[in-house]
Amino acid sequence: MTSTFSAQALPPPRKKHRTLAQGVVEHITGSIQQGVLKPGDKLPTESAIMEQHGVSRTVVREAISHLQAAGWAQTRHGIGTFVIERSNAGLAINAESIVTVLDVLAMLELRISMEAEAAWLAAARRSEAQVAELAKVLGAMQRSVARGSPAVDADVQFHLLIAQATGNRYFVDILSQLGTTIIPRARVNTPQLGHDDPVAYLERVNREHEDIFNAILRKDPEAARAAMRTHLSNSRERLRQAQQQLESNGA
Repeated sequence: MTSTFSAQALPPPRKKHRTLAQGVVEHITGSIQQGVLKPGDKLPTESAIMEQHGVSRTVVREAISHLQAAGWAQTRHGIGTFVIERSNAGLAINAESIVTVLDVLAMLELRISMEAEAAWLAAARRSEAQVAELAKVLGAMQRSVARGSPAVDADVQFHLLIAQATGNRYFVDILSQLGTTIIPRARVNTPQLGHDDPVAYLERVNREHEDIFNAILRKDPEAARAAMRTHLSNSRERLRQAQQQLESNGA
């Protein structure tokens, strides 16, 4: 197949060109992940994308090429480019297998290493728009805490937005597949198991989220990594203590 770029020289500087294309890719993949664009939907025309993002046709074509290579889209010649269903068959994690407290503890161990690094990358790479989205979700969680609501969906979205801010789709792939199973209280009643006050529990969790957000806001990768590690390690410790209490009661 003939390259769509063969007739045009790539404009200098190359780094800036890649950044423009990546911006288009992130916008389109974000729309897909948020359900604005669904499998089977046709992407806007090259001209429409050019106008929306203020970029050249070459940049748009490079962005489309990246989307195709990543399995987000497929071009049908003479018709257009369409969103396609991405396969997660290569991932070995089955969300439905995360059932017991021990399963959730094991998942937290994985997340500590994975999401601490994601937070580092997010702080280094995030855009102003991504920070604004994080602030919006953090506000939703704070309002939920005030109402005594567990805010599981907002919590999931907070972690997904951080994954998206890394610019690495594999972080997003794994967290998206796991869904609400990444939030311990979505599977087990951690405050109840640990004989903890639910509101105080949620307030502690929310303060940890604020620490992560503030580090990303400051573009401080090391602080973001440390805050995420602290947050997930605290979640693991709270759940471990709850599990011990559960085992003691059953002894």
